[in-house]
Amino acid sequence: MSGGIQAAVQQQAGEGEVPYQLSVFASSVDLLDKLRDKGVEPEVVAGHSLGEYAAAHAAGSLSLEDGVRLVAERDRLMNEASRENPGVMVALIKADPMDVVSAVEEAEGVVVAANFNTPRQTVISGEEKAVQAVADSLNGRKVRLEVAGAFHSPLMLEASRAMSRLLLDVELQRPEIPMVSATDGAILATVDDLRQALMGQMLSPVRWVAVIERFRDLGVREVVEAGEGGTLTRMLRDFPQDRMKGTTAKEVLA
Repeated sequence: MSGGIQAAVQQQAGEGEVPYQLSVFASSVDLLDKLRDKGVEPEVVAGHSLGEYAAAHAAGSLSLEDGVRLVAERDRLMNEASRENPGVMVALIKADPMDVVSAVEEAEGVVVAANFNTPRQTVISGEEKAVQAVADSLNGRKVRLEVAGAFHSPLMLEASRAMSRLLLDVELQRPEIPMVSATDGAILATVDDLRQALMGQMLSPVRWVAVIERFRDLGVREVVEAGEGGTLTRMLRDFPQDRMKGTTAKEVLA
């Protein structure tokens, strides 16, 4: 990890353990810097959930220092909300997204369609009993996610409100390159667009399908994932009609 990123993270974390979300953000920013050192410059950026903070930094809108501070607070607030309002997330594989939407609308308790990741993968989030009931009512494979809580659900309301107050005070810059919102696939062209997107993302579903559709409209042919796990690269396999090449940053840098 580069000295600047490492110093910013250590200053935020102090003597304590680096928060999980902060470590993910720092890793993404480090990979982005290494890609740029190799001459790989993004023409458009997007991020999945937490990844929107790294995307905002990549677009020149969010400083490293503010990004580190905001992501550390995001981690703290979401973990606090998860302790106060426990919940779970379950990925539904091969379930029709419209069937998922109908099922959560008819369900009792708190449960929402939280991530529309691909045409064949939708994630539901909320109270465990409600999530399990919806999952049981649908076809396809079910995979419980190893996450701390019910992200992108109403159980994150207080965390979202606190995060919005922080975002109102942070200085953002107009994106230097196009950034695609993971909430609806819109281009975030102004400071206000970006601020509103970040303020709403904790409660809004992640519509990665809309992001890929926007990439297609923009003529994107290769997606380089500046992340450790390669999850987004693998998800591209569910979009065969778009013929986008997915590559991880580590593959590019090897």
